[in-house]
Amino acid sequence: MAHPTAVHVKEEQEEVKILQETSSKWDKTSFRCPVCAKDFTTKRSSMRHQRIHTGEKPFRCSVCTKEFTEKGTLKRHMVTHTGEKPFRCSICAKGFTQQGTLKLHMAGHMRTQTGERPFSCAVCPNTYTQRHSLEKHMRTHTGERPFRCAVCGKDFAGKSNLKLHLSTHTGARPFRCSVCASDFSQKRALKQHMRTHTGEKPFTCPVCAKGFSENGSLTKHARIHTGERPFKCAVCGKDFVEKGKLREHARTHTGEKLFGCPFCAKRFTHGHNVRIHVRTHTGEKPFKCPCCSRDFTDKGGLRTHMRIHTGERPFRCPVCSNGFTQKGALKQHMRTHSGEKPFRCSVCEKGFTGKSNMKQHMKTHKELSVSKTPPSESEKCS
Repeated sequence: MAHPTAVHVKEEQEEVKILQETSSKWDKTSFRCPVCAKDFTTKRSSMRHQRIHTGEKPFRCSVCTKEFTEKGTLKRHMVTHTGEKPFRCSICAKGFTQQGTLKLHMAGHMRTQTGERPFSCAVCPNTYTQRHSLEKHMRTHTGERPFRCAVCGKDFAGKSNLKLHLSTHTGARPFRCSVCASDFSQKRALKQHMRTHTGEKPFTCPVCAKGFSENGSLTKHARIHTGERPFKCAVCGKDFVEKGKLREHARTHTGEKLFGCPFCAKRFTHGHNVRIHVRTHTGEKPFKCPCCSRDFTDKGGLRTHMRIHTGERPFRCPVCSNGFTQKGALKQHMRTHSGEKPFRCSVCEKGFTGKSNMKQHMKTHKELSVSKTPPSESEKCS
């Protein structure tokens, strides 16, 4: 039997030493989770992982008391209270609290430029540049509303919708217009409103080239060309172009008037109407005509008034082709063709096509009654 040489012995000793060092190194750097047997390179990362199983959340927010498993997560969360958005998009300058969110946002810009829309809806032909946009859209098909209001229990499909709704409870409208002092609950709403002053209309209809200040307005307008009325009343079957119009219409069946005036007892079916009504009490007229400086309480009033300057008469009679600046004026005019006189004098039963005509007529009865009043004793003596 051959005896090992001194060289062989030394080689074997070095091999054992390497194995021992490797084993020792593995023992020191491998930390196994006792619950799921997952391995970690540091004791700290193993302990952090185990909080998933124990439910331990040792890092608490000093503002809202929300708890977190990691210090880094708490640090990122604190930004939601400070409003700090250190990560800014180089294309549109939008700020983000996290770098990961910025990266996703930037990818959306890249896809917009290339026309790529890789996220397709399995139900309808809609496609999206970002996954979260598709996820939000899918809720329109499933009816899922995972975001619940803690005040009234109302559910919403999107987090942004819930955030907007919460302002109806708090009344907070922190974003103020520098031109007309109108207040808004969201920065986005203020940005859209500013276009009413600047006249900017970045969204153009591909059919008639009409411009719009909001993308949503363009979407609704496009239905004029397509004839699409996707929102149907479950009670009377009437179709609507907008979901909000259907919701407002539904209250005509229920008689529900959710919005009350803080100055008088009058109530309204829509929040927008009560805001306009309140201005009759406050005297506020935020919409100014650029041609004659006349002021209006609502945007619709200004829009109708502007037709005096532009000469636009969009409401045309199908019988005689007469044009009108207001839909109500056309409706009243149509009665001259139909012979309809729905407004009747309570004194002499005479009928009128318009309410204003009837009111004017009523004055003749008042003047007549004054002229027929017998003179007083003092008048007789004089």
